[in-house]
Amino acid sequence: MSEDAGGALGLLKNAEFRALASTAFARSQAYSTIIIALALYADLFSTSGFVEGLFGTVFALTQLLIVLPLGRYVDTNNAKRILLLGLGINVVTFVGFTLVSAVEHVLLVRILQGLGASILWITGTTVVGEIGPEDARGRWLGAYNQVGAFSSLAGDVVGGLLLTLYGFTLTYAVLSGVTLLSGLLVYRHLRDDPGGQADPDDQGSVETFRLLLDRTTVRALVIFRLGLSFGKMAVLIFLPIYARTGFGMSALFVGGILAGGKLTKALTQGYVGDLTDRIGRKHRFVFVGAMLYALGAALIPLAEFAVGVVPAVAVPIPGAAAVTLPPAFLPLFVAFGVCGVADSIRLPASMALFVEEGEQFDAVAGSMSLRSIAWKVGQVVGPVTVGTLWDYTDVFVAFWTASALIAVATVAFLVLYRVDPAEGVETATAD
Repeated sequence: MSEDAGGALGLLKNAEFRALASTAFARSQAYSTIIIALALYADLFSTSGFVEGLFGTVFALTQLLIVLPLGRYVDTNNAKRILLLGLGINVVTFVGFTLVSAVEHVLLVRILQGLGASILWITGTTVVGEIGPEDARGRWLGAYNQVGAFSSLAGDVVGGLLLTLYGFTLTYAVLSGVTLLSGLLVYRHLRDDPGGQADPDDQGSVETFRLLLDRTTVRALVIFRLGLSFGKMAVLIFLPIYARTGFGMSALFVGGILAGGKLTKALTQGYVGDLTDRIGRKHRFVFVGAMLYALGAALIPLAEFAVGVVPAVAVPIPGAAAVTLPPAFLPLFVAFGVCGVADSIRLPASMALFVEEGEQFDAVAGSMSLRSIAWKVGQVVGPVTVGTLWDYTDVFVAFWTASALIAVATVAFLVLYRVDPAEGVETATAD
């Protein structure tokens, strides 16, 4: 099998891609495991919906504050060193989580986690976009995200099992080991200074972002991601909390629910990335994927009706007594599975569009930063808003509000989307 065939499996023969993929693996596994841990902290500290929303908001607010200067910094500095820094911050984060004894501590460490995750996401994605062959960028980005999706799956299943059987400390020690191994791979195999080639004296970050926002496609994508992030982050934060506090599920079963979406995402994203390269019309992939995600979000609260319809099942756990799988597990598993398929359709196309627009100004990282900051605005507001809605109404209003905002943002994207001429190319006009 050639390097350019077989999605992630083929590309993993490339030592540089393997090093970059390891950072996605370490980042995604940590994120997924900690999402489950947050559900345990919510149960342990008996938090309100508002405070549970803050678990997501403080993480996102940290990223919102650094994402724009970070993008320009990556475009003009040594991305390899920045990746190593991000991995080091993640290890410090895991140490911090082992010391948590109050809800305030959780919030403080989530701030640190937001810093490390943002560095790894923007830098890793930028480098993949820069060093990937121009005619196979969708494959590289799709395969890179496919590795992250498999890692998220590992975080859900393995992380959920470790948290159930051994608790917080050993789980965070395992995450630290994976992250340190990634750092070794990056140090040994990634070329020096693999990021953007922009001259920092050419133009400032404000000018770069102004030029990017003059592009119609970028504006449509940014507006779309504002609404999508509001709804999607509410799902990611509150689905595991709902499973834990609403139905008493163990960390293993919470991870099992999340694994449904991650499995569909992991199995299909590399293929869909290939498909976007062949078919084009990436905006249609974005539209279909986002609307499907809105459907998945709307299905989540229907788990309330599972009792009496779906039978409870006893499931053995290695090294522990058998536990009962509650009726709500199946509808939650299916709903998040739909969300996973939706992400597979949307993500490679969305990322490729941002990379293409960023190339117009030698500012791929800057374009990815705009992509990220649009997400962070909704991510800051979404979880705490939905949590407060849940406090004063019910689970249906919370999740259906999230679903409705995703749908509205998606329709707005389709209306606003238009392809501009390439930078420096004037469109022909009739005499």
